[in-house]
Amino acid sequence: MSAPPTTPRGPRRIGWPKRVFSQVLLMQLAIITGVTVLVTGLFLAPLSAQLDDQAMRRALAIAQSTAAQPRLARAVLTTAPSPDGVVQDAAERIRRSTGAEYVVIMDKRGVRWSHTDAARIGRKVSTDPSTALAGRTVMEIDSGTLGRSARGKVPLRDETGRIVGAVSVGIAYDSVRARLLAAIPGLLAYAGGALAVGALAAYLISRRLQRQTHDLAFSDISALLTEREAMLHSIREGVVALDRKGRIRLLNDEAQRLLGLGPDAAGTPLEEALGPGRTADVLAGRVIGEDLVTVCGSRVLLANRMPTDDGGAVATLRDRTELEYLGRELDSTRGLIDALRAQDHEHANRLHTLLGLLELEMHEDAREFVTEVVGVHRATAEQVTEKVHDPLLAALLVGKATVAAERGVALRMAPGTLLPDRLVDPRGLVTVVGNLVDNALDAAAGTTEARIEVGLRAEGRTVVLRVQDSGPGVPAARQESIFLEGWSTKELPAHGKRGLGLPLVRRLAERQGGRVSVADAPGTGAVFTVVLPEALDEPASPGRPVGPRGDGPATASPAGARDSRTGPMGPTTSGETP
Repeated sequence: MSAPPTTPRGPRRIGWPKRVFSQVLLMQLAIITGVTVLVTGLFLAPLSAQLDDQAMRRALAIAQSTAAQPRLARAVLTTAPSPDGVVQDAAERIRRSTGAEYVVIMDKRGVRWSHTDAARIGRKVSTDPSTALAGRTVMEIDSGTLGRSARGKVPLRDETGRIVGAVSVGIAYDSVRARLLAAIPGLLAYAGGALAVGALAAYLISRRLQRQTHDLAFSDISALLTEREAMLHSIREGVVALDRKGRIRLLNDEAQRLLGLGPDAAGTPLEEALGPGRTADVLAGRVIGEDLVTVCGSRVLLANRMPTDDGGAVATLRDRTELEYLGRELDSTRGLIDALRAQDHEHANRLHTLLGLLELEMHEDAREFVTEVVGVHRATAEQVTEKVHDPLLAALLVGKATVAAERGVALRMAPGTLLPDRLVDPRGLVTVVGNLVDNALDAAAGTTEARIEVGLRAEGRTVVLRVQDSGPGVPAARQESIFLEGWSTKELPAHGKRGLGLPLVRRLAERQGGRVSVADAPGTGAVFTVVLPEALDEPASPGRPVGPRGDGPATASPAGARDSRTGPMGPTTSGETP
């Protein structure tokens, strides 16, 4: 059985590495090598020219010192060129002492009087001497009978300054090249040292980059950034990233919506963007804990904060506004159910009493008993509706009075209470009154002669609300803390959070330009005062018809009192958020 055919494979290509460490290291090594080669080349190029210039200047200096000897000029004028002459002896002595390749002395005709080759004495020079014989100096690299050399030529003058010849000195170019080649190993050693230091620095930088990028490829980092942007802007939780100096580094779309900030808030300090308050304290880490509750504007937020390795932090925000509203609705509904259950029990007792009176044929006593029972509820409803003309607020107070009565607390209207039906934001005032009455009811329940007194009065267009209870009161040291989110002395309700009612009251008051304060009540208990300017509309003109929310005095009939009492869903609005 034959073996299956195999597909020939070509040579394996070495591709570009994917890891950041390898890519950065290779790029840095390539850059360092290129720079080292370039610098070495740039250094060698002028070095050759510099060595040539030095050789020519040396040759010129030897020629000038030779021409400065007067006896050579006299010998040229008074003797004949000879290998044994004075000129030849002096020129060879100078050549040997200076290390020059040759020292040639010539007359005005260009005839040599000295030369390293004695056979050439008496012959004309191979190069043009006219420039030197004209009185000018010459420096050049040229080729002659002795090969390529660096030359220096000067005129030879007698004692009177008359030109009688010229002196030509040559430095062998091989010596210049030898000096250049001798300098190259040292230069390459320095270049190699610089390359090694650069390679080590590149390696250390790449290792640091590898640790910081977790050895990911550039494509992986790009994909992570893309996924992060998509995730941050798609999740329904607010994300706020801060740097070590407390400046906003990142803000996703949900965080912008919850905090009421724009995209330009990135890069600004946290306190500058949000202003002082609990929200800024929670995000900055000055308040420590998990699932911290804070109120920002009209929203109830749940915040968690996690520090990062670079000294910053990442905070997440969840919107609990609707959940808090539903929780308060649930609390109010449970309270109402308990009150209705108690009323049902009491109503059954009263019916049994009435049935017994009728069976005993005590008709007059039965009539008086029914009148007394109905009168109590009617009196409470009429007391409220005569002083509070807004139907929502009146229904709330009647319902709260019923709940308070079942808990053994007397709720009454303060003397001087009178509120016209001209509220600008009745639902907001319902929230304020409901929260304050609930707190007062919790504080007064179980005390001796438990009572709550609610006062509402209009001062022009300003509404002043005053709620007093007979509870233990609020210590002076805590009269400011009770308006902070999360602060409470009560047990947790079913939805798990407390400490939001009074902060919401303060926010509602401040949003309308008002204020809220707490003080000790005379005797025992606490009194909360809320001032809401511009909370009432302008009163109607005399010719204006009075509508359902007119300004005429509201006289509630018994049926109207029962309607207000059958609308105790008003208490459920006490916990709604604006």
